Amino acid sequence: MSEMTHRAPNVPVDKFKRTKIIATIGPSTMNYGSVLRLIKAGANGIRLNFSHGSHDEKAEQIKWVRKASQEYGKPVAIIQDLQGPKIRLGDFEGIINVRTGQALVFKYNADYEKTGCIPTQYDLSKKVKRGESLYLYDGKVKATITSVSSDGTVHARAENNGILIKRKGMNLPDTDFAGDVITPKDKEDIAFGSGHDIDWVAMSFVQTADDVQTLRKMLRNLGSDAKIMAKIETKAAIDNLDEIIQAADGVMVARGDLAVETLPESVPILQRKIIGLGLRYAKPTVVATQMLASMTEMPEPTRAEVSDVATAVIVGADCVMLSDETANGQYPIEAVKVMKEIILYTQNNLPVKAIFPYEYEGTTSRQGAICTSIINLADSVSAKAIVAETKSGATALQIAARRPERPVIAVTSVARVAQQLALSFGTKSYIRPDSKYAAARLADWMLKNKILHKGDMIVSASGSYPGVVGTTDTIKVRVLE
Repeated sequence: MSEMTHRAPNVPVDKFKRTKIIATIGPSTMNYGSVLRLIKAGANGIRLNFSHGSHDEKAEQIKWVRKASQEYGKPVAIIQDLQGPKIRLGDFEGIINVRTGQALVFKYNADYEKTGCIPTQYDLSKKVKRGESLYLYDGKVKATITSVSSDGTVHARAENNGILIKRKGMNLPDTDFAGDVITPKDKEDIAFGSGHDIDWVAMSFVQTADDVQTLRKMLRNLGSDAKIMAKIETKAAIDNLDEIIQAADGVMVARGDLAVETLPESVPILQRKIIGLGLRYAKPTVVATQMLASMTEMPEPTRAEVSDVATAVIVGADCVMLSDETANGQYPIEAVKVMKEIILYTQNNLPVKAIFPYEYEGTTSRQGAICTSIINLADSVSAKAIVAETKSGATALQIAARRPERPVIAVTSVARVAQQLALSFGTKSYIRPDSKYAAARLADWMLKNKILHKGDMIVSASGSYPGVVGTTDTIKVRVLE
C-alpha cells in the first residue's frame, strides 16, 4: 500500500477540493470499471450498503475499491453501512387503503390474507406503548398506538388517509429501541467487515452514546481498527446528540428518516447543529440523502439540489454523499462529476463562512494549541499548504476541524489512517515510512511532481519521536527550492 501514493494524481494543491464525496456502489456501478471511474471522477469514499447483497458480493466490491485506489494512486475510504433494525412492513399483495380514524392491526410476520393483521418485519409489540406515534410509508400515513395485546398484536388508529405498500419503512419517534440497535444480521456483517479491510462502520438508528460504545467493544473484540460513524436519523439521537458525537469517530446526517422522525423543517437547522458539533469535537461530518436525487433519472441536477450541495460546503460539512444517484441511477459518474464541480466552485467563490458558537473545543489542549498555532503561522506567511505528520490521524483531524484556508497534507505510515482521513475536510493523505524527514521528503516529491512549485512556502507539524502517537511538538516553515 505504501507505493499507492507514490503515483498520486498530479493535481496542484490549490486545485484540491476541500469537501469530500462519498459514492454508493449498487446495480448501476457493480463492476470494477465503474468503481475506478467513480474514484477518478472525485469519490473519496465508497459506501457499501449492507441492507442488500451477499458477503461474497461485498468482498468482491472491497477488492475493486482497493485495486482502483492503488491504480489511481489515492487513498479511498470504505464505509460499511449497517442495516440496523429492519422496521418495515412485511409482504402482502396489492395496496392497503387507509382512512382517517380507521383501526389498524399489526403483527410480526402475519399473513394478511388469512388474519387481516398487517405484517411487520420487526416485533413491535416488545417495544411500543400506547399513545406513541407510528409513521408508515416514509411518513405518508400517520397513526397512533392505541393498545398492545399479549399475543403480539399492535393496535393503532390512522390519523390521515393514505395507502400502504409492502416492505415500506416504519418510523416510531417516541419508541425506545434500547438494546436492539445492533441486530443479529448486523453482528454477522460486523464480523465479516472486521476481516475484510473496512475503514468506517456506519451505525444505523443510533439512539444513545451507549449504542456507539457497544459497537466499539465489538470491533475491539474482533481486532478491528475501523472507525465508527453514527448515523443521526432518530428523534432519540437528536435528544442525545452531544454525547453521541463525542462517543463516535464521525457522524452522518441521515436526512431521510430524520425528516420523518422530526419535523421536516427542522432538518436544515439540525444539519447545521450536527456539523457545528463535528467541528467542536474534530469529528468528520457527512450530509446524506437526496443531494442530487433527480440525477438518478436526469443528466443534470435541479437548481435546488445544486444549492443544497453548495450549502453543505458553506456550512462546513466534511463530506457530501450520493446514494441512489450512484447505486441505481442512470448517470452515476456524471453525478460525482457534478458534485465535484459544485464543491470547487463554491469553495473558490465562498461568499460567507459559517460561524458556530461552540467551535474548536480542543483549543485548550496541547495538541489543540499547536494546531491553532500552525494555522495562524500558515496564514501569516501565506503558506501554500500545511503538512502534518500523523500516526493516528488525530493531528490532521484537529487541524482540519479548524477549517484552514490552506489544504492539509497528511503524512502517515499507516494505510488505514490514510484511508480514514480520506473523509476529512481539506485533507490529502500520503503514505510514507516513519522518519523525522517524512514531511521534508514528501514536500520534495510534491515539488518534483508539480503538486507544489519552487518558491512555495509550507508549514509542517511533526513530532520528536516519529511514529509515536500524540507527540506532535514541532512546527517548521520551509521555502521550497
